[in-house]
Amino acid sequence: MLHRPLRLRLDRAALVANWRWLADLSGTACGAAVKADGYGLGAREVTMALHAAGCRDFFVSTWDEALRLGSIPESASLSVLHGVGADDVSAALASTARPVLNSAAQVARWKEAAPGWPCDVMIDTGMNRLGVRPEDIAVLDGLVIDTLMSHLACADEDHPLNAAQLERFRVVAAEVPAKRTSLANSAGVLLGRDFAFDLVRPGLALYGGIPRSEAKGHIRQVAHPEAQVVQRRTAHAGESVGYGATFIAERDTELAILNIGYADGYFRSFTGHGGAAFDGKSLPLAGRVSMDLVAIDCSETPEVGEGDWIELLFDLPTAAAGTGMSQYELLTGLADRFERRWV
Repeated sequence: MLHRPLRLRLDRAALVANWRWLADLSGTACGAAVKADGYGLGAREVTMALHAAGCRDFFVSTWDEALRLGSIPESASLSVLHGVGADDVSAALASTARPVLNSAAQVARWKEAAPGWPCDVMIDTGMNRLGVRPEDIAVLDGLVIDTLMSHLACADEDHPLNAAQLERFRVVAAEVPAKRTSLANSAGVLLGRDFAFDLVRPGLALYGGIPRSEAKGHIRQVAHPEAQVVQRRTAHAGESVGYGATFIAERDTELAILNIGYADGYFRSFTGHGGAAFDGKSLPLAGRVSMDLVAIDCSETPEVGEGDWIELLFDLPTAAAGTGMSQYELLTGLADRFERRWV
C-alpha cells in the first residue's frame, strides 16, 4: 500500500461517548446521520461503531450513499433522506433501506412501485426545503409509515420558529398514523425532551461539533488531522514566507513545511487563525495556506524534522470561529488524500 503523508486520526471512543450522551439527554431512541460519508469520517466505520454501541437507526442522503454504505446488520434500519426520484425506483426496490418520501409525486411513485412496503415521510413544518406540507397530508393515506419526521430550521438558535415547528409537527403527528415520530437533529436534542418524540437524529454533535452552547464540556473531538513534515528550513530575518509574502520573519525563524493544504480541506481561511501541535507545544502557522503545503513556526521545537507527524489544531467550534466557516463545512471538507485511522 502506497504511503500517504496525511492521516486523519479518528477517536472511536469519543464518537461512541458523544452518541451515548445525546441518547441519555434525549431520553428516547437515538439514531445517527451518516450522510456525506459519515460527515467525512467514513460512513461504514461510523455505522458499525455506533451499531456496536446500541444505535439502530441510520440516515443517508441518496441511494448511491446507501449502496456505498453496504450491508448493515439486520437489527439496524437505514433511511434515505432524499426520497425516491424517478431514477431511483430500481435501486429502492433492490435495497432494504426505506425512502423518506418528500412530496406528493414521491408518494404516488412509491404507492405504484411498492404498494404496502414501509417508508418514512418528511413533513415540512417551516424549513421549505423538503417535505409534504401539512395541508397536503391527505396524499399520505394508504402508506405504511415507519417514521414520520420533520426537520428543524433554527434549532442552533433561540428562535421562535422552533416552537412553531414543534406545534405544527404535533398537529400532523396526531393525524397521520405512523410507527414512530422524529423531529430533533443534534441541536434539537439540546432544546429539550419536548422535541425528542420517539427518535432523534443527531449528526454534527456525534462527530465533535458543538451545535449549541449546552453541549460544551460534553461533546468530545473525534477528528484529528495530522500531516508529515516535508522539510525543515530557516527563514532569515526580513525574508517572507509563502504566497503574497504576507508573513515576514522578524528574526531567524525555523519552519516546518507540512504536507497539507486547501486541497485537503485545510482551507485558506485557516491563514492567520490555524495552528499545529507537537509533543504538547503549540506551533503557529507562518504565511498563507497553499494548495498542498503549510508552513509552521517550529522554532520552539528543535526536535521536529522531515518525516515527523504534526497534528493540526482542529477543534471544530474554535476552527469555525477563526475561519468563518461552519463546523459542517470543516468536517465534510476533509479530503480523500487523508488516510483514515480509527483508534
